[in-house]
Amino acid sequence: MPNELKGELDGRGLRVAVVVARFNEVVTRQLLSGALDTLERYGVADSNISVAWVPGSFELPVVAKTLAESGQYDSVVCLGAVIRGETSHYDMVAGQASSGIGRVGVETGVPTIFGVLTTENMDQAINRAGGKSGNLGSNAAVAAIETARLVQSIRTA
Repeated sequence: MPNELKGELDGRGLRVAVVVARFNEVVTRQLLSGALDTLERYGVADSNISVAWVPGSFELPVVAKTLAESGQYDSVVCLGAVIRGETSHYDMVAGQASSGIGRVGVETGVPTIFGVLTTENMDQAINRAGGKSGNLGSNAAVAAIETARLVQSIRTA
């Protein structure tokens, strides 16, 4: 029987940073609310959660990396909303945010969670930020807890 490694959904004692894009704040504030509620529901103490606001999703990776490298956090959650418009700006911002956030986790070893909505329109974004499609902020918080616990279990095995 192989040794199965998995992360538990127990946030007690975890320190989590949440980086939130201010652009499309009507959506990102809902993502943040979902993330905070979920972190607290799974036992992360309010005093162990830090929230950093950045101008937009493009700026998420640099602040996430700074937080991850500080040694103060077990995981970093990145929240944003990139909504397609009439220009190619959407593709550039979504791509840079995605690849940048991914690199942060790989380069630092701190789980860095991609909680950025990439939608065609505002209705889709609202639906994914607490509407009929759930709340991606909440999903990202669960991923942050589970991945942080998995990394911890691997390091102490």
